[in-house]
Amino acid sequence: MTYQTFPVLKNDRILKVARGEKPDKLPIWIMRQAGRYLPEFLEFRKKHSFFEICQTPELACEVTLMPIKRYDFDAAIIFSDILVIPQALGMTVEMRPSVGPVLPEPLTLDNMKNLKKDGAVSKLKYVGDAITLTRHKLDGKVPLFGFSGAPWTLMGYMIEGGGSKTLSKAKKWLYQYPEVSHQLLELLTEVIIGYLVMQIESGAQIVQVFDSSAEYLNNSLYAKFCLPYLKKIATEIKSKLKDKNLEQVPLVLFAKGAHFNLSDQAALGYDVLGIDWTMKPDIVRSTLKDKNITVQGNLDPCALYAPKEELIKLVTDMIKAFGTDRYIVNLGHGIYPDAPTESVQTFIETVHSVKL
Repeated sequence: MTYQTFPVLKNDRILKVARGEKPDKLPIWIMRQAGRYLPEFLEFRKKHSFFEICQTPELACEVTLMPIKRYDFDAAIIFSDILVIPQALGMTVEMRPSVGPVLPEPLTLDNMKNLKKDGAVSKLKYVGDAITLTRHKLDGKVPLFGFSGAPWTLMGYMIEGGGSKTLSKAKKWLYQYPEVSHQLLELLTEVIIGYLVMQIESGAQIVQVFDSSAEYLNNSLYAKFCLPYLKKIATEIKSKLKDKNLEQVPLVLFAKGAHFNLSDQAALGYDVLGIDWTMKPDIVRSTLKDKNITVQGNLDPCALYAPKEELIKLVTDMIKAFGTDRYIVNLGHGIYPDAPTESVQTFIETVHSVKL
């Protein structure tokens, strides 16, 4: 199936804004929009395990479309998980109720040699198949995001064996075993590049790199162990798309908590930078002034618990603070499982009502 066989895109607001063009309305999507806050997803999960959904294109497609059927979002994002990469490298990843992701045999210096880089991207073909199927099922209604975890964020999960409040085990590697850390980050970077190119070949129209654990590092560590690999991802994707004669797609980086190096992020080659909920819009805009970068964010996910009138004010004030130029509206992190569905509706309606 070729890139040219997909239905014509009807709503290209997000792609326009990512390129620096003016849309008819401010675009909005939210991180984790296909997930646990949706009653229909919770019903669906009673019949299917988490990774069964990820690894079955028809199921992943169905879940990806759930928020698009319910809400007037301006993009869909393929239902998957950043930890499918460690799985493809040969690690066991489980999604445990009330716990989250668990890697029962974390990465060590001894077992790192067991990682199977060769063939890892081909093992993730099910994600590409889900993207292709979803592009057709969307029928051009909105663009489709692909995504991957960033090298450092994946490294953290692999060494910690799951989520962590400190990432101290993974950070220990950076200080104690810097050469081995670079080898692991390089390996992950190569797989991520191949994985995202495969997603774009399969039909993803925009892709996001989630560096969800950026906040655990200081400026020095981030400059040494993250920035070079994030730059390589952006550079190599663009190069490989050019070699394959494929259209360039916007690249988004969301480095949660990396307030300390926003100007450095702007030099990496990404078209859009995600902004977390702790960052002040005026500082973001002044830092990125004249950088030719679109910003995405950054409503506090907990704002969705506010009364309707208060939520409308919070969203309106946020948009006023960021301005409407080169701005994709989103949360400043993923939506929480108990977020009220009616608040999501209010959020979308408020954003779309803004006059440009």
